Amino acid sequence: MAGGRRDQLVETAVELFYKNGYHATGIDKILSEAGVSKPTLYRHFQSKDDLIIAALRRWDAESRAWLHREMERRADTPRGRVLALFDALADWFREPGFQGCMFVNAAVEFADHDNPIHQVAAEHKRQFAAEFREEVAAAGVADAQEVTEQLMILMDGAIVTAHTSGQGEAARRARKMAEAILAAAID
Repeated sequence: MAGGRRDQLVETAVELFYKNGYHATGIDKILSEAGVSKPTLYRHFQSKDDLIIAALRRWDAESRAWLHREMERRADTPRGRVLALFDALADWFREPGFQGCMFVNAAVEFADHDNPIHQVAAEHKRQFAAEFREEVAAAGVADAQEVTEQLMILMDGAIVTAHTSGQGEAARRARKMAEAILAAAID
């Protein structure tokens, strides 16, 4: 049962942090929503920061798995899967409650690069880029590192644009730019 309470805390924290932000979400709100006591929280986590890190790690695994599944489902070639990333983002942007990227939001709220929360957010971006680079290379791109960096900027830019200005078209526009980048890098 202890793992169940911990999982419930982390799941509730993910939902509330995503919806309301990290600083704006108090421990009492998380405890109330999760239906657990403060001693239970501190049995599993030493601090709110530790809970934030656990929530980010949970969301890291889930979000990367979702993106890879969506890319695989939408296309059967490496080039198609690279572009399918932006199609998956477009669907995500249209979801009710879309609040941007938990990792970008964490990096902004915890801006100090030495902060462990910022470091977990940055690690997520590095890990996804490394996985995505393999797909970019498989698409026939000679300088997969450079092109991946360009595509990651497009991805993050689309997410931030969709979040800050409500432009659901950001993913479509980013996809068009990605098509041009790939065409120049492959052809």
